[in-house]
Amino acid sequence: MEDEAIIDLYRDGDLAAQEYLIVKYKNFVRSKARSYFLIGADKEDIIQEGMIGLYKAIRDYRNDKQSSFRAFADLCITRQIITAIKTATRQKHIPLNSYVSLNKPIYDEESDRTLLDVISGIHIADPEEIVINQEQIDDIEVKMGEILSSLEMEVLTYYLEGKSYQEIAEELGRHVKSIDNALQRVKRKLERYLELRNSE
Repeated sequence: MEDEAIIDLYRDGDLAAQEYLIVKYKNFVRSKARSYFLIGADKEDIIQEGMIGLYKAIRDYRNDKQSSFRAFADLCITRQIITAIKTATRQKHIPLNSYVSLNKPIYDEESDRTLLDVISGIHIADPEEIVINQEQIDDIEVKMGEILSSLEMEVLTYYLEGKSYQEIAEELGRHVKSIDNALQRVKRKLERYLELRNSE
């Protein structure tokens, strides 16, 4: 039977017809999904979006249209995946601190000192404080070299220079998701180190 005739069966209430089309086009959806990358998601998420597009195609297809069901399904699947990607891309403008907070107090919640202050070395007028602060920075920089991988160090350096996830990913020839993962690891390692350092 043609797909269009199976759609007619579905319209008449035959749910097996819908199931048949879903199974028939599942590999088609998978092959379409391979062409796309969704920030913060894995391949299964993209396939799910494609399957939603397929459901919409089955629901909305009209036989009086000049295109075949396959062409219509292709369009619906692609649109659904692209819409999901655009939505995810808009989220990339959310401040990076919602993922990796370098502005978190380093000692306790009441503390005014943040990790960013320590790493970047803010200007301090008191000479004694300058010496202590510089010793802390040197100590942290040495420790960072020990506890962070070379990728994590590169990502952190670019991040502190103000580069976006996308810019860092392009600079290092990696996916945006791997940059996000690296910054998450940096955050966890530095938080652990600072907690241990503070408890000594």
